[in-house]
Amino acid sequence: MCHYDNAFMHHDLVAWEYPNARKISGEFSAHLGRALCGFTKESRMKMVFLGFFLLVSFVGCAKLRYLTEQGIGQARLQWSGKKNDQILSDEKVSGVAKRKILLVEEYKKFFYHYFQQKPTSIYTKTTMLENKAVTYLVIASPHTQMKAFEFEFPLMGSFPYLGFFNLDSAKSYAKDLEKDEKLVTWIRPVYAYSTLGYLEDRILSSFFHYDDVELAELVFHELFHTVFFIKDEVELNENLANLYGKELLREYFKNKEELKLYLDEEKKKELIDRRVVELIEILQSEFDKLGGFITDHKADELTARFVNEVFKPEIKVLCQKVQLEERDCELKEDWNQASFAAFLTYEEEQDFLGTLKSQQQLDLKGFLGWLKKEYKEFKPTTKIETFTDHLKSKVADATPTAD
Repeated sequence: MCHYDNAFMHHDLVAWEYPNARKISGEFSAHLGRALCGFTKESRMKMVFLGFFLLVSFVGCAKLRYLTEQGIGQARLQWSGKKNDQILSDEKVSGVAKRKILLVEEYKKFFYHYFQQKPTSIYTKTTMLENKAVTYLVIASPHTQMKAFEFEFPLMGSFPYLGFFNLDSAKSYAKDLEKDEKLVTWIRPVYAYSTLGYLEDRILSSFFHYDDVELAELVFHELFHTVFFIKDEVELNENLANLYGKELLREYFKNKEELKLYLDEEKKKELIDRRVVELIEILQSEFDKLGGFITDHKADELTARFVNEVFKPEIKVLCQKVQLEERDCELKEDWNQASFAAFLTYEEEQDFLGTLKSQQQLDLKGFLGWLKKEYKEFKPTTKIETFTDHLKSKVADATPTAD
């Protein structure tokens, strides 16, 4: 059966490289996918790129260059993949890389068996990258707000980032945004990349430096997008995949020491996360107090002072208190309004899904079935416009009120 309400491209910010960066995704129009049902995978791939280049006729010169470059990059990523068996039999490939490929295959087998679904062709090939990162995200924000700028494309919708396969292109575009749009920008390397099952996603060599538990969470997260995806709701899709990625770790590594160690570290990081959000909100409140009197220059000065005099010292002390290694702390040098916006965007909607699952008294399989049923029956209204709103209303309805 053909399902193409999913995305054309999906970039993932991997949380274990920048410990608490949340996953970011984007989606392509479902209309092309529906039209391609019945074609072979190879034919669909060719037609996707034909449709991709037809799409550029709807956009201006800058976006034309962007879409063209990304189309070529996507094609290279797909066509450079080799079958796993071929990589595994290659004497030039390291034993570490081969072990990671075998682990990905094992995690994939576990995932589809767990949900009793037929495995897709995802991760049957491996792409050995020339660079450490597969792509680079440009995230932008106004100087006086911690709010991600939305990039809009015809048919494709809007996104809180733009992804580039070439770092120099990302840097050039960021400079243009700073100059022409008067925005603050931040560039982040991306180590996981998915087409949400629309094309044959590859195992990427950037996966290989993760430990076994981190790699499992990444794979479970990505595979979840192949079994459930909600159109036009970036945060909800990512937070659901985060939820299932973490819960499936508990199933796969049940009673194993590496899981306990990993979860202990995650609890520490969650404490840091919460304080980071609180500190960002303090900075935003300072901006709000100044209202229309704050200039872009003043906002930049205030942000720099806040980062160096308040934010970093507090986070460093907290990391030492919980005994979290500095490499896992939020102490990178490039905190600004854009990086704060990126952090907030994918921190906001985490908790209610776990609450909802508990209220429904369902296991992971049952909760997925319930979500699919609710999504199939969901009809937006003026009060409940999105599926996220719909799910939140379910939590609110089930929450007891005081007398």
